Amino acid sequence: MLILISMFALDSFEPGLTIWQQISHFLVHLIPSYIFILFLAVAWKWEKAGGIIFLILGLLFCVLVFRINYERNHFPFWKSLLIVLNVAVPFLLVGVLFLVSYHQKKKHMVS
Repeated sequence: MLILISMFALDSFEPGLTIWQQISHFLVHLIPSYIFILFLAVAWKWEKAGGIIFLILGLLFCVLVFRINYERNHFPFWKSLLIVLNVAVPFLLVGVLFLVSYHQKKKHMVS
């Protein structure tokens, strides 16, 4: 997911800009990747909190991505739903996996 998010930063390279402008635009476009790395570090340290964070992110992305594609871009419902599945479901899946891991570790510690 991090690679996918980071690939969106590649659109910051445009002809006509100096190398320093392109690098600065690239670093700014990588801000979502930095935030993702921060959330991932939290999730590795505290799996329950990380799982909840990724679930909330996934649900927010579901709403946000659907609204952008369906209402603003006027994509058909099914196409907007497919885009949501491609963007948001990985976050939901990661959140569920962190929560499952947390509960598995908790179960082994009790027994």
